[in-house]
Amino acid sequence: MAKFELKLPKMGESVAEATITSWLKDVGDTIEADEAVLEIATDKVDSEVPSEVDGVLVEKLFDVDDVVQVGQTIAIIETEGGSSIEVKAPAAETTQQEVPKAAAEVAQTVVAAKETAQPVISSGDRFYSPLVKNIAKEEGISQAELDAIPGTGKDGRVTKNDIKSYLQSRSSAPIVDKQPKATEEVKAESKVEPAAEQKTPQTPTPKPVVSSGDDEIIEMTRMGKLISKHMIDSVQTSAHVQSFIEADVTEIWDWRNKHKANFKKREGENLTFTPIFMEAVAKALRDFPMMNISVQGDKIIKKKHINLGMAAALPDGNLIVPVIKDADQLNLLGMAKKVNDLANRARENNLNPDDIQGGTYTVTNVGTFGSIMGTPIINQPQVGILALGAIRKVPAVIETPQGDFIGIRYKMFMSHSYDHRVVNGALGGQFVKAVKDYLEAWDTNREI
Repeated sequence: MAKFELKLPKMGESVAEATITSWLKDVGDTIEADEAVLEIATDKVDSEVPSEVDGVLVEKLFDVDDVVQVGQTIAIIETEGGSSIEVKAPAAETTQQEVPKAAAEVAQTVVAAKETAQPVISSGDRFYSPLVKNIAKEEGISQAELDAIPGTGKDGRVTKNDIKSYLQSRSSAPIVDKQPKATEEVKAESKVEPAAEQKTPQTPTPKPVVSSGDDEIIEMTRMGKLISKHMIDSVQTSAHVQSFIEADVTEIWDWRNKHKANFKKREGENLTFTPIFMEAVAKALRDFPMMNISVQGDKIIKKKHINLGMAAALPDGNLIVPVIKDADQLNLLGMAKKVNDLANRARENNLNPDDIQGGTYTVTNVGTFGSIMGTPIINQPQVGILALGAIRKVPAVIETPQGDFIGIRYKMFMSHSYDHRVVNGALGGQFVKAVKDYLEAWDTNREI
């Protein structure tokens, strides 16, 4: 027999951890290769973790609601001797004496993890990983102290760095004795204490909301909590500025009406406005590559690929942002196919983790809900997001060589939110103006 360590797989460049939502297999169950063992959830999407080998589940190293880091071992699967090629390379090189030793070390690790969970427990909506619980036990951190540490992880969870920072500040802070001290000592401490307090700012506790007996209290969904935190983090990270512009899309409106029936008959799909708008945004990003960037500290990362995020509504009312990879390389037919595929799979909750990773710029269509414009919040770590308003039939001044006259046109507002730390007003305005120009220069003789 050999032991295989089932690890949390990498699920995208920006996903570092996941929460275990349910175990699909119990200890003692037989597992086949590629069969799902457990379900996990990230701030982006829910997914399953399959086994890479045939065998029997002998140990679970984490419980439901535990947060697991990418690459951590989450379960031990016992395999037949003949399947040693599936086991980690170091196990294949161990001697007969080392195998029992390795098994004993694994058992000790499991026992230690169980023991460290006793001093502190997850309270309310705060879940502590076994690593954090272990550090808390070793350093003598009480439940109250741990609950008071501000978390910077997903959904406000306390990470290893958070608890290490807390320990560092706690050890450097002076111990204030309730008994009077010498004058010089008191003065020295009064100078140090404020600095120590500034190192570990406490998140202000919101005042409780008083509800009457007729009010309905609804628990936020897991995704709702994550979205809430990401929106707050984005506003606190980026200096949001907006530019607004109105585009005349009459030519696009008429062209789509002319071709949508044939497109539906030929492709079996609807021809919407979204792929047309996404194509224009991709072209504008190619013209203004400094909108296709991210910020890391005091450095700017200029993205090579143009990957457009497309905000899509889910049946439960939440939003998800699937990504169209290399959008500037797609023709209009390819863009339409990709948009429809991602939108349909988003509504059916069938997106893969890779479908929502790697976005470099985001587009959201607030016009779907009847809004004529909006001020969207930037999808971190991007620096811009474009909101498309509802298309309206309005009276407008039409300029012609023969003079100006009043006519009925189809128009829409576009709202561009961008990070003023790295995108100035000129660039932000020029970019959205380029999108407008591409839309208004639409070729009515174009085929799809």
